[in-house]
Parts: sequence; C-alpha cells; structure tokens
Amino acid sequence: MSIEEKIKSVVRDIPDFPKPGILFKDITPILSDPILCGEIVDAFVSKFDGIKFDAIACVEARGFFFGTLIAQRLQIPFIPIRKVGKLPYKTVSYEYSLEYGTATVEMHEDAVKEGWNVLVHDDLLATGGTAAAAAELIKTKGTVAGFSFLVNLSFLDGEEKLKKYDAPSISLVEY
Repeated sequence: MSIEEKIKSVVRDIPDFPKPGILFKDITPILSDPILCGEIVDAFVSKFDGIKFDAIACVEARGFFFGTLIAQRLQIPFIPIRKVGKLPYKTVSYEYSLEYGTATVEMHEDAVKEGWNVLVHDDLLATGGTAAAAAELIKTKGTVAGFSFLVNLSFLDGEEKLKKYDAPSISLVEY
C-alpha cells in the first residue's frame, strides 16, 4: 500500500465542520499510529532530496505535528508560526485575507537568520492563504526553499497562490 493510501485510510471525514457545507479532513487519527507517523516523516524526507534548507517553519497548530518530527530528523531548526498574540518575544507579523475577514500570523523576529533557505510546512493546503502568509514572514530575512503539506485539497487551487515564490510544493495526499 502506498503512503498516500495508508494516510487516506485513516484520515477521518467530518461533515459540516467548522460550518455547514464543509467536509473537514481530520488528520488526528494518524497520530495514534506511531509506525505510520514514522513512514510519513520518511516520505517527506525522501521527497526533499535535492532541496536545501536551513530550517523548517511550521504553521500552528497541526503543522507542528509533523514539522517538529521533520526538523528533528533533518537536524535543522524548527520555527513556529502562530496566530497573533501567542508568541512571547518580539515578533514580525503578516495580515492576510480570508473568505470573510482577515487573519494575522507571527513569528519571532530572530527566528530566521539572514540568508537562510526555509521550508514552509503545514498539515493541509487549501486556498494557499496561510502558507503564503508564512512565506511572507520568511522573506523578511530568508528565502522560501519550498512548501510541504500532508494533504493538498487540489480542487481549491492553493498551489496557484504559491507559484509566485518559485519554490517546489510537496504533498503526500491529494483530494
């Protein structure tokens, strides 16, 4: 069975969450299978072959699940990107548009070292807004070396929004 098939076999569909008409892809059942978690990290690392990055920036909260494991495996720094007001030190922030309103993400101002190549990781790519916001934070001092996602909801065209960063985008599962 391929890694995509294994992941799809445990991802749980939650209808009408967080609002009516949305079919939420719940990845949390994956976390109860340590063997699968290890296989997921292996799959990401093998897909990164030939891509050089100095750190991995992960979006709160589900991006942290595999982002920390990938950072540990590759022995590179982990950079948390969080919702506004959640980080204790001086931050840089980026506000972006949502379907209804705006959101803001932040990272510590010293998280990215000058000239670093940084991989942006999150659990899921939908419209691309959050990943693009994370990329804008990285660009304050570094370069976006790539994007990685456990799941890509390709019908929402999030990859289109990320093309302007001229960086590869990797996902293990597509819907």
